[in-house]
Amino acid sequence: MTARRGRDRGVTAVEFVGWVPILLIVALAALQLGAAGYAALQAGSAARAAARLAAQEETEDEYVAGGLASLSDALADGASVDRTAACGDETTVTVSVVIPQVLPFLNVGTASRTVTMPCD
Repeated sequence: MTARRGRDRGVTAVEFVGWVPILLIVALAALQLGAAGYAALQAGSAARAAARLAAQEETEDEYVAGGLASLSDALADGASVDRTAACGDETTVTVSVVIPQVLPFLNVGTASRTVTMPCD
């Protein structure tokens, strides 16, 4: 029994080393999913802020600055704010935000949100 016990020595360490890369990829995938969700939430918030400004006659030309100001600094750099419909009865603003890349081999693209508001 002692001879067999000596041969099994270190098996647990080898199994652990085999599982570590898989566990790291799963953890990074969870972080990537969280980053994508955060970018989508920020895009929605920025689109609402920009649409509110674009819908008011006094602040109509400040919608881009207002939309970008409502984003976090890390996401504001690659963001775009586009107004697809000028004020008649309503205005439509679309904000696109580049999703931060956590996994180097996975390009997730952008998160876009569109908001339509009635004009004053």
